Amino acid sequence: MKVYIIGAGPGDPDLITVKGARLVERCPVVLYTGSLVPEAVIARAAPGARVLDSSGMTLEQIVDVFKEAHARDEDVARVHTGDPSIFGSTAEQMRQLEALGIEYEIVPGVSSFTAAAAALGKELTLPELSQTVILTRAEGRTPMPPLEKLEDLARHRATMCLFLSVNLIRDVVAQLTPAYGEACPVVVVQRASWPDQRVVRGTLADIGDKVREARITATAMILVGEVLEAKDFANSKLYDAGFTHRFRRGTDRAS
Repeated sequence: MKVYIIGAGPGDPDLITVKGARLVERCPVVLYTGSLVPEAVIARAAPGARVLDSSGMTLEQIVDVFKEAHARDEDVARVHTGDPSIFGSTAEQMRQLEALGIEYEIVPGVSSFTAAAAALGKELTLPELSQTVILTRAEGRTPMPPLEKLEDLARHRATMCLFLSVNLIRDVVAQLTPAYGEACPVVVVQRASWPDQRVVRGTLADIGDKVREARITATAMILVGEVLEAKDFANSKLYDAGFTHRFRRGTDRAS
């Protein structure tokens, strides 16, 4: 018996991995986050499978499902939104599984931050402009570690993707503006890859008003950084005719 912790992707049911989809199809128990995982993903479950929505459960109730499945020698497809490794609340489940001696496996998924970038048609790492992506959130009811305050992370001026923060957009703007500047591009993507996806573009100077006017308060990714509007950036070395690498001799090695 094994618990498979599966990333279902950001919303589009076709963005679950082939492995994840096959596990949903074959596991006799499917436990999914009903508030975020699309029904089309769970519709893959076998006709006789026990399909349970964890959105109203406590950690203890979720662990009880694992225990019952273990007693019956039934594999569990534990389906989370996005990728389980990023703000997935999966670590505490894995800790409980380890304590119980129940085997588990993580099946990665497409994160909402990459889905948001895809929706915008943008690369988040441009040569000589930003080679770092910071994945973080604003401080709300969950406190941030002392060294991870937004104003401190902002000093890097790297591309930043904020999860679970759109309801705190005013605080985000106030904490990022001193480092990035008011003219820095910001895009908010709500429900990336879903049919009702919405995109709000602006700068740190006006994104707060635009998000409020759009009445976006949840299920949205905030992307910040110059890469969002950059047109004049250096090409990468990867395809430069003058650059030699393991698979190609460039003109820099012609002699």
